[in-house]
Amino acid sequence: MLRELHIESLGVIDTLDIVLGTGLTVLTGETGAGKTMLVEAISLLVGGRADATMVRSGCAEARVEGRFEIDGDEVIVARSIPADGRSRAYVNGRLATVGHLAELGARTVDLHGQHAHQSLIAAAAQREALDEFCGTDATELRSARARLTEIDAALAALGGDARSRVREIDLLRFQVDELEAAAIQTPVEDDELARSEDTLADALAHRAAADSSSATLADEDGVLDLLGRSISLLGGRAPFDAISHRLRSLHAELTDAASDLRAEAETIEEDAEQLETLRLRRQLLRDLRRKYGETLTEVMDFHREAADRLHELEGYEQRAADLESDRAVAARVEREAAARVGAQRRAGAAGLAEQVQARLRELAMPHAALAVTVGDEDPGDDVSFLLAANPGSPLLPLSRVASGGELARSMLALRLVLTAAPDTLVFDEVDAGIGGAAAIAVGEALARLAERRQVMVVTHLPQVAAMADNHLSVSKRVDAGSTFASATPLSGEARVDEIARMLSGGRGGDSARRHAADLLGDRCR
Repeated sequence: MLRELHIESLGVIDTLDIVLGTGLTVLTGETGAGKTMLVEAISLLVGGRADATMVRSGCAEARVEGRFEIDGDEVIVARSIPADGRSRAYVNGRLATVGHLAELGARTVDLHGQHAHQSLIAAAAQREALDEFCGTDATELRSARARLTEIDAALAALGGDARSRVREIDLLRFQVDELEAAAIQTPVEDDELARSEDTLADALAHRAAADSSSATLADEDGVLDLLGRSISLLGGRAPFDAISHRLRSLHAELTDAASDLRAEAETIEEDAEQLETLRLRRQLLRDLRRKYGETLTEVMDFHREAADRLHELEGYEQRAADLESDRAVAARVEREAAARVGAQRRAGAAGLAEQVQARLRELAMPHAALAVTVGDEDPGDDVSFLLAANPGSPLLPLSRVASGGELARSMLALRLVLTAAPDTLVFDEVDAGIGGAAAIAVGEALARLAERRQVMVVTHLPQVAAMADNHLSVSKRVDAGSTFASATPLSGEARVDEIARMLSGGRGGDSARRHAADLLGDRCR
């Protein structure tokens, strides 16, 4: 719902602030006073076309801001139109696209008039309107279509054409066979092999170093002998008991180390054949990493994925047959659901057209004919609203109706029949070319609509203005060669005076004021 509107430098409007209420709000005033610019301002807030010619003469830019209440949240929308350059849009102070404004506007405001966009002109909106009227249940259809999409995606994922599939199978089989033959044991196998290769490649040197080290420790006059003599020299000498104990422990440890060194050296043997085997294995692992991954972990992951894909492709025929069988079932379910939806739409189309046409009769279009057509192909998504406003005129889509007033009244009739609509409805020229009883009927229709929606109407008819819950009088004045527009909320005697002006064509008088008071009834207080 639109709560506030702020306008700067737009057409004849210098600066204007309007607070809007619920129910029916009418905008009245002399022709050219600026009423339509208020509608244009709202249109800009919901993504309407911006034109530099809208900018007030002598000003750098025009600006429109609106405070909306949407699902309990407050949203501030703004649009600026430079005298030269592209317009800019903002939502809650942040830059936005005009498309974002249009998306937001589609949920909040519907404009009906000569220069406005109307949501019900769009084919998708007309289909939704028909579905709302006849209670179309498309749940099964949507589920069936989703299932078809899922199956088609699974079929596409199986592989391309037969030749592509065979080529992929051949490549995968080669890769999987190569990796299975390699039989990589662990992600760290290469590190283990590197250590074994190093040991075998330098076996003689390793043994020589071990023998020399062992001799240094254990031969006559070696480290152990010298350490033993040192221990003997200190034996029985109390000041050195602690040190003697440490030296004996060190002697025992060195004795064990010398024994372990001899044992380890005995395990090292020269084996040229084993060394070559290790080197070939390491080269194989390097080749595999070059082709399938930076590390053995990545190579092993590739192996698993390739094996899974090969298994999937090799089972293609059976998998494809299963999916095709599932698709046939899903397609049958989709056709049956589409047929039910199409039948519902065709059954409801005539009733919707009949009710809207009856409303048009009440809105001073006594000869109007309206038809709702539904496409022959199920589920009948091709829905179109056709209107012939005058006798002998062909039925044409609403988007091709020439008269803004006729189109606005058609939209009003549709809104009276349908319950779902944006929170705010704006009508411009809805009363064009009517008067008398028809004007009263239009006013009453708008008042009924305003019981469940915020409705704004630009009107020249006193009968319509008298039905309003809120009345804004738009006027203009000329000051120092410039034109300024203003909007004033009316109540009490001021509202009687405005209705009297509308009744008398501006001449006023007691008779017009009495008639105005009669039209307003309790609303003039």
